[in-house]
Amino acid sequence: MDPADVGEHLEAIAEGDRVVTHLFESHLAGYRGWRWAVTVTRVPRSRHVTVCETVLLPGPDALLAPGWVPWNERVQPGDLGVGDLMPTAPDDERLSQGYVLSDDPAVEEVSWELGLGRSRVMSREGRVETAQRWYDGDSGPEAPISVAAPRNARCGTCGFYLPLAGSLRAMFGVCGNLYAPDDGRAVSADHGCGAHSEALLGTAEQPVEELPTVYDDSEVESVAVSRGHGSVEDTEPAEELGHS
Repeated sequence: MDPADVGEHLEAIAEGDRVVTHLFESHLAGYRGWRWAVTVTRVPRSRHVTVCETVLLPGPDALLAPGWVPWNERVQPGDLGVGDLMPTAPDDERLSQGYVLSDDPAVEEVSWELGLGRSRVMSREGRVETAQRWYDGDSGPEAPISVAAPRNARCGTCGFYLPLAGSLRAMFGVCGNLYAPDDGRAVSADHGCGAHSEALLGTAEQPVEELPTVYDDSEVESVAVSRGHGSVEDTEPAEELGHS
């Protein structure tokens, strides 16, 4: 060890009978706040001191790496890439055995209709957790695109909305609109966007040209009308059949 990496003596800690640990300041690059710990001892009735061990230990203000977290707790949604494998634990509470009633008739019907059941299906806890995650995320009504959409432009009333099967059918479906940002994704029935099937373009208003005035009704012109031959005066009785 380079002597320049060892600093001033900080303290001595009695570990037991004739066992003491001396702490020295560390000047080692990258180990700010760490301390050298040298443990020494001696056998009974001896004046010779023996070094037991020398180790670098973190001090109260040392920079430390974050605590170790299991990989399955570190993985975040979207971390799985092309070619990655993410095994599922045998006791994953989101899944239940396929031969056990799943309290979802639609799942059971599809699972065994060909006599080939899936070994595991989503449990009720798994479906509830999934539904809550979708509803609170970008697939729910509080997503920015949904809030900005017209209030009546909800996915449940859209012609491109494809309802899911099973117990999630009442609340979720898949968007099938090529031009919608959620195309191919699960969305809640009260989610919305500007690509609703009933968001029709209104007919543009065409200006109406003002026609020129072809007559003037501001003046009244008296015109003499002469009765032609065969006319009947108003004072004469009406003819038969109502002719006048």
